[in-house]
Amino acid sequence: MRCPFCNSEDTKVIDSRAFSENNSIKRRRVCNSCEKRFTTYERIEENPIYVVKKNKSREKFNKDKLLRGLERATNKRNISRDDLEKFIADVEKVIQNTLKNEITTQELGELVLEKLKVLDEVAYVRFASVYKEFDDIKSFIDVVEDIKKDKKI
Repeated sequence: MRCPFCNSEDTKVIDSRAFSENNSIKRRRVCNSCEKRFTTYERIEENPIYVVKKNKSREKFNKDKLLRGLERATNKRNISRDDLEKFIADVEKVIQNTLKNEITTQELGELVLEKLKVLDEVAYVRFASVYKEFDDIKSFIDVVEDIKKDKKI
């Protein structure tokens, strides 16, 4: 790290702390040449995630769009906004951990459904009805039967 006062590269870290909800690290440094102290901040550089749609167009992953869909699915359920934001952070972390910068809408939808099934079954059915484009009552019945089967195991 270069000293902002004398441009020397001979600096050392004297203190490190988590900063801004563990999204970055605050470091106190001292320059060994001029002996002045300064602060630096480090944060993880995250690669943007792109969603590949059915028509092959790409758009940047939009947390707000997913949040709106989840809010509709969890309407009048006992799920707080904080829970939904943690849910979305978990989904994003899973995608980041794949080390790919693209995900198809199908993969994203399946990932959300998988996690939503654990969080709230009613919200799962609501989200699935939109995501899978249900057009008849049989589709709803099939999803509910699958949930019932999973619970018996």
